[in-house]
Amino acid sequence: MAAAEPLPTLLSAALVAFTIEVDNEFEREMPHATTIAGIGGPEPPRAASRRPVRRPWLVSLVMWSNFMQFVGDEGVTLRELQDLAVIERLPLAGMTRWGYVALAPDPAEGRPRNPGATSVILPTPAGRRARDVWRRLVPAVERRWQARFGEPQIAALREALGAVVGHLDVQLPQYLPILGYGLGAEIPHRQRAAASPELPLSALLAQVLLAFTLDFERQSALSIAICANVLRLLGETPVRIRDLPRRSGVSKEAISMAVGFLARNGLVVQAADPVDSRAKAVRLTTRGGEARTSYLALLRGVEQRWRRRFGDDTNRRLRLALEEIVGEPDTQRSSLQLGLAPVPGGWRSLVSQPPVLPHYPMVLHRGGYPDGS
Repeated sequence: MAAAEPLPTLLSAALVAFTIEVDNEFEREMPHATTIAGIGGPEPPRAASRRPVRRPWLVSLVMWSNFMQFVGDEGVTLRELQDLAVIERLPLAGMTRWGYVALAPDPAEGRPRNPGATSVILPTPAGRRARDVWRRLVPAVERRWQARFGEPQIAALREALGAVVGHLDVQLPQYLPILGYGLGAEIPHRQRAAASPELPLSALLAQVLLAFTLDFERQSALSIAICANVLRLLGETPVRIRDLPRRSGVSKEAISMAVGFLARNGLVVQAADPVDSRAKAVRLTTRGGEARTSYLALLRGVEQRWRRRFGDDTNRRLRLALEEIVGEPDTQRSSLQLGLAPVPGGWRSLVSQPPVLPHYPMVLHRGGYPDGS
């Protein structure tokens, strides 16, 4: 397998699997609410008023990695949070609406106002509990991976990832940002001032993948998320749109966004499926075929430049460490599937689960889930 798999595919499979495993445990341990499974998790604690703490909307690991871990009990200003998280477009509106944080009153006006750079963001009681659960779960899942795959294998992966991160000259967030227009990755460009503290495995995977993404998207008119999860699967023969979520591992909502973007830019055409007229199908145009060829060539080109930039040995060790853990990402034989069983009665147990992992995380504003759910 794996020598033929692009490096971002291996990185993505590991990151998505780690994230889903943390998310499953978070769903089990954190009182929450969802549209699919209703309320879940343990009973929330009661406030001083004896009323139960509000059950927040269930969200993914990205909301811890790029947001909640930086919101202390005393609060943090929006500007400080953007600096700490290395994210300009923070999911503040969502995290407020979902019940994790609240805006403090403006000292000058004595009342809440629209958030500005000096607005103070405070954790709610539910947010504080969520923060404590995430803080414990992230290292717990990493220890689980050490037991499952072997401590030497995880140590080798951490070392290889760290060798790349240590040579980066830009400051990166601890998870991929929520994808912007065209499903591209957007972060502020800041020079790396100092070596990063020891990071969790999820952050190392995300930063290496994001570094590759930035190199790719500087030279591509299309985002790597669209290319890897949709463009890769299309050709001149029509493909049913409803089949793409299962074939790609990402949600139908993410597929709809990607296909819509490709159609608006003349890279695909949509029509009735030739076999089942009730179904919609999509195929590449001539321009779309050229874009797919360019995507595959650019993947190889970035990997070649990385071999020169970081050294053949570093790249070889990174690939080997990933291959040992990922196995075959496009089949249920992947070793990563061992940790992906959904929580009984949880939302993932109530929806169809694809047999493959995404070739690139689809982190959307819908809660940050890496498959766009």
